[in-house]
Amino acid sequence: MKDLLVDIQAGKIQLPDFQRGWVWEDMRIRELLVSVAQSFPVGAVMMLETGGEVTFEQRGVEGVEPRPKAEDAKWLILDGQQRLTTLTQVLQLKTPVQTHNGRGKKMKLFYYWDIEKALQPDADLLDAIVAVDERRQQYGQFHRDVTLDLSTRERECLAMHFPCNAMFDAMAWMVDLSKLNPTKIQQFLEFQQAVIGRFTGYKVPVIQLLKDTSKEAVCTVFEKVNTGGVALNVFELITATFAAEKFNLRDDWLGSVERNVQGRRARLQAAELLRKVEASDFIQSITLLETRAKRHERLAELTKANAGVVPDEDKQQLPPVSAKRKTMLALSRAAYESWAGKVEQGYLQVPSFLRKQSILRLRELPYQTQLVPLAAILAELDNKDWLTPVMFDRLSLWFWCGVLGELYGGAVETRIAKDVEEVLDWVKNNGPVPATVSDASFDAQRLDRLYTRNSAAYKGLNVLVLRQGAQD
Repeated sequence: MKDLLVDIQAGKIQLPDFQRGWVWEDMRIRELLVSVAQSFPVGAVMMLETGGEVTFEQRGVEGVEPRPKAEDAKWLILDGQQRLTTLTQVLQLKTPVQTHNGRGKKMKLFYYWDIEKALQPDADLLDAIVAVDERRQQYGQFHRDVTLDLSTRERECLAMHFPCNAMFDAMAWMVDLSKLNPTKIQQFLEFQQAVIGRFTGYKVPVIQLLKDTSKEAVCTVFEKVNTGGVALNVFELITATFAAEKFNLRDDWLGSVERNVQGRRARLQAAELLRKVEASDFIQSITLLETRAKRHERLAELTKANAGVVPDEDKQQLPPVSAKRKTMLALSRAAYESWAGKVEQGYLQVPSFLRKQSILRLRELPYQTQLVPLAAILAELDNKDWLTPVMFDRLSLWFWCGVLGELYGGAVETRIAKDVEEVLDWVKNNGPVPATVSDASFDAQRLDRLYTRNSAAYKGLNVLVLRQGAQD
């Protein structure tokens, strides 16, 4: 473990730039330290050798300063980022760990071992780990009185609190202890054997993917190993795939100050009604239009090959319009780049459509999930064709049937896919009425059961009543 952390600090081990940030909270940090102190296995890590076919942009592990140079990297962490970052920040670096508590409050902490508690018979080692703020102090109620002050080496030695970031240089701390609190040397030697020795001798299994590993294998392995722990979402997995093709999806969506890139999220979330649109929503809308385009391409081929008449059995073999996770993960970089601009414009038209329904604030929006097909539909209706009376009335009818029929709660991937295909056919080609419109029903007795203002039907009815002039 020590060798790994030294190499991380030196920049020999870095992260692929597509990896998410470090997210562990205070309690998980403590639990990891206890696991190491008890010689429990904390799992293997997986690394990819640099210099091969698969080349990613890379960055140093969080907290390492000065920032390592990209050319220094010999290995990239594919699995184990959270654990290795935690151990690096707590044990190797001399700066406070920037973490958060269970309620999300950000904190800057230094971690210590309370030596006396750690050596107690049947001690719960979790109780022996102490965290102090960046001034190396703890405070009492209302943050008034200092209850523990470890701001100097003398105070550490007198309190018998051993700093975790001195774990690999314990001899220097012991020398100071012999001068400042000599009566406790024997106790420290016991602690060194019981705890420090566990850290300095701890072994971490490392799986190494050599530089001749193919891009497809790297992406597949990355997806498989990141299904446990802090699981990766669709956006992060696609980011990894695109990174192997020299496209930075994270910058495209989130932007980058360093690379002077404004992300799509900032442009969308400038509108209040789009503030909860996530990367996965955006990718799902793109996937809907990409799979729809492939379906129509194949249909056109069959129509031409069969003199304008496509047999029913051939229609059943057409590729489906899909918004499922598996389909999203199969999205190509070329498809993303082809549709991203158009879908962004579709999302930017969503607030205008919603305002025409008298939905003016985000808290009035019945279903966030319904924005995914709505944006895809508006993206396909170029030049604001949806503003023509017939199209607008049909889109509005579809929207309110989804809301009052309460059809967009729970798992909606199948409905989203059907709606994009059926609504576009309905409004553009005067096709059959979409299932969401024909299936929707609202029982008047439902009014007696609308107990929560978070209900989509409640929100919808509230908007409809208010837009008819209700003052109460």
